[in-house]
Amino acid sequence: MAPNRSAVASRMDVDLTSSDGIGTPLPLVVANMTAISGRRMAETIARRGGIAVLPQDIPTDYVQKSIDRVKAAHTVFDTPVRVDPSTTVGEAMALLGKRSHGVVIVVEDGRPVGVVSPSEAVGVDRFAQVHEVMTTDLTVVDPSLSPKEVFDTLSAHHQKVAVATSPDGTLLGIMTSKAALRAALYSPALDPSGHLMVGAAVGINGDVAGRAERLLHARADVLVLDTAHGHQEKMLDALQVVQQVRDQFAAATGRRVSLVAGNVVTPEAVHDLAEAGADVLKVGVGPGAMCTTRMQTGVGRPQFSAVLDCAEAARSIGRSVWADGGVRHPRDVALALAAGAGSVMIGSWFAGTHESTGALLTDASGRHYKESFGMASARAVKSRTRQQSAFDRARAALFEEGISSSKMYLDPSRPGVEDLVDWITSGVRSACTYAGARTLPEFAEKAVVGVQSPSGYDEGRPLAQSWQ
Repeated sequence: MAPNRSAVASRMDVDLTSSDGIGTPLPLVVANMTAISGRRMAETIARRGGIAVLPQDIPTDYVQKSIDRVKAAHTVFDTPVRVDPSTTVGEAMALLGKRSHGVVIVVEDGRPVGVVSPSEAVGVDRFAQVHEVMTTDLTVVDPSLSPKEVFDTLSAHHQKVAVATSPDGTLLGIMTSKAALRAALYSPALDPSGHLMVGAAVGINGDVAGRAERLLHARADVLVLDTAHGHQEKMLDALQVVQQVRDQFAAATGRRVSLVAGNVVTPEAVHDLAEAGADVLKVGVGPGAMCTTRMQTGVGRPQFSAVLDCAEAARSIGRSVWADGGVRHPRDVALALAAGAGSVMIGSWFAGTHESTGALLTDASGRHYKESFGMASARAVKSRTRQQSAFDRARAALFEEGISSSKMYLDPSRPGVEDLVDWITSGVRSACTYAGARTLPEFAEKAVVGVQSPSGYDEGRPLAQSWQ
């Protein structure tokens, strides 16, 4: 992207509100992949302004429970990892990887009584109970305090974490110093009732109408109809069904939920899916890190070209697109937005974070990682067809189109999804200032993007050490 003459003096003057009609404060969507998107991820990304989509392979009743918990979460203070006083130190330390806070809160009768971090567990028997090692000197704050006030309180007390409680002393949430800074920088993605936003995916097979209706009543804020090849008759039929369910729900409740459908890569598909009821088109065939479609089938399009063409087609009929896949660096998000995407969906990159759904594992060299897998892989198909006969499941597993197991290593300097969000938004804000844009629609209009050779790309890479 070539820089333009710019009157935007600071990256903080840039408004990153998504231009997809959903209006989240950040144009970031967590992909509806089983190894990535769950309740923890949904809470965390929504507090920072994005939205996560819960996968279609998860049973509807479980998705409903997850949505309930996201909606019940505090919109500013983080959800802590809780244990009771009799929990063993080994169990508590095993839970640390679930979130990025680095602490576990000890709770008794709903009230916080102590904090345990790795430093308290050093040299302690794994079967000791947390009440024997916990720190009881808690910094308890009122949830009405501003992030700056929480930050100043933690600095004055030299504490790692502030604990917010209700008037009766019940634990509401926690906030670290870094979280306080983020709470001052980011606005949460909230629904009209003031709760955190979360989306949910609906497949194009089975009881499509029934699942869509239950998810709407569960308060899902976005419905995503998702299949590898979105430009097919079955998708169009499913979209029409879900649109009817959505419109009936809107008439009864006054709450209209956006429908996202894909994946597609052509303007013709954009027009067909929009006519069938889609508000947002999900663009991308083959760019994902877990996807083998292009090598296996020869089908797909380069992601930037697909987003550019589909975004133009969507704009002409009052719709928008999500760029889905191929995001490995902040630059990829910036370029997708420059091509006209309303939001950018990220999958595998977010798999290697504390908040993704997988268990935190360690390789032979001691590096932490999580397993990720494609949603058309044999592993995902096996889960999706669990209600079928053993023969039918085995036959379906033969037609794998995606990686079933991949190690996604946690970046030691950016192990949490919020760390990656910081990096991404910093890059996108700066890209907008280079283009002279204060909003994302203005960025897509002003950005000048050229073709780059491999040598040109390589010279832009930073060097971790001297080349001499």
